Amino acid sequence: MVVTLPAPGGGGWYMAEKPVLVGLIPQAVVLDAADQVCWVSDAGRLRIEFDPNRCPFSSNVYEAPPDTRLLSGPPRPGSRPGAYKYRLWLNDQLVGNGEVIVKEK
Repeated sequence: MVVTLPAPGGGGWYMAEKPVLVGLIPQAVVLDAADQVCWVSDAGRLRIEFDPNRCPFSSNVYEAPPDTRLLSGPPRPGSRPGAYKYRLWLNDQLVGNGEVIVKEK
């Protein structure tokens, strides 16, 4: 899926979403600098938590009610390429771990 976002000064730019369907494999996703993760679960309230000292996104915690897409946004400028692990809760129960791999530009 591609999302068109308004750019400063008019026009638009595209950001690809990399979907993660909670409960299904794969639990790792690879991102380019202009991509974002989209977590989806219809089974309950979703919470994603990255290490606060090692997170490529603007926030290290994401929460959403059932049937809502949870978007990470693009990696922060200056984020180093590499693997970033996160924990995943469903209805306040820890159900697993995942990994976001940010590629070099």
